[in-house]
Amino acid sequence: MSVITGESAAPRVEGKPRVIVTRRLLPANHARMAELFDVVLNEQDLPMSRDELISAMQDCNVLVPAVTDRIDTQMIAEAGERLGLIANFGAGYEHIDMEAARARGIMVTNTPGVFTEDTADLTMALIILATRRFGAAARVLHDGKWRGWGPSALLGHSLGGKVLGIVGMGRIGQAVARRAVAFGLGVVYHNRSALPAVLERQLGARFEPQLDRLIAEADIVTLHCPATPETNNLLDERRLALMKPEAYVVNTARGSLIDEDALVEALAEGKLGGAGLDVYRDEPRVHPRLMSLPNVITLPHLGSATFEGREEAGNRIIANIRAWADGHRPPDQVLG
Repeated sequence: MSVITGESAAPRVEGKPRVIVTRRLLPANHARMAELFDVVLNEQDLPMSRDELISAMQDCNVLVPAVTDRIDTQMIAEAGERLGLIANFGAGYEHIDMEAARARGIMVTNTPGVFTEDTADLTMALIILATRRFGAAARVLHDGKWRGWGPSALLGHSLGGKVLGIVGMGRIGQAVARRAVAFGLGVVYHNRSALPAVLERQLGARFEPQLDRLIAEADIVTLHCPATPETNNLLDERRLALMKPEAYVVNTARGSLIDEDALVEALAEGKLGGAGLDVYRDEPRVHPRLMSLPNVITLPHLGSATFEGREEAGNRIIANIRAWADGHRPPDQVLG
């Protein structure tokens, strides 16, 4: 099979394309893939090692990786000649070396927009959990230390009238803004560029071009940026020091956006009110002090963890593979 060049449509694949899926998907997705493709499924759902990923890339037309599967330049260089499509499970694709893929004529697709509402729901949940100190309260109850209701016990903060600073105003950031307004939060956002004025009015959001000013103003900062060299440690020691001492940090985007050591120190020293985290720099390892601090809510990367969202993502992947195998441009081809 010849490989594609540039951004052109894929060549038609004769017969069923061989598809290797690196993680377990939902049963309905597996069943449909088995009907349509020569598919190899990861029923055990154990993460593949680097060597296992390379071996898979040498034995398929289509690789279906997850966002936790890093595919670098050397791995793509060692891929088999028939690998023509990387059909990513998830919207983010920073774990794939796009330049190397383009150079080899390997198309990349993703599943944009599928998890927007689910991730926004979880973000709003973490905002509430963190500001109301539900983590500390649950520990008191579970440890058998609760002495009953008291007028000054386990107090958190109300949301009404507070300022939510949204860093990254794409699909998820906008979905969070819609939810936040319903809770009485004022919304300020930072983005590479301002949204159209009509959309700002619909969202009830105000643009702040200076990230440092947004961080200093906000009572809650929530992150919705991709992982890039520019966003690595976006919230570092200097920026954390700009925040109000009773402010909160929420991250459902990528763990690399926060300097975790600096965050731990700020939280432990009482320089921040708390944090709600769903993602971490070195997943599945979590900074041990983040797990022990009473003013932190930690979740195991649940932003997209709904039956509906995960099945729809699988359906989108199937649609992308079918279009590619038929010689058409997949609907979710990554052009960036």
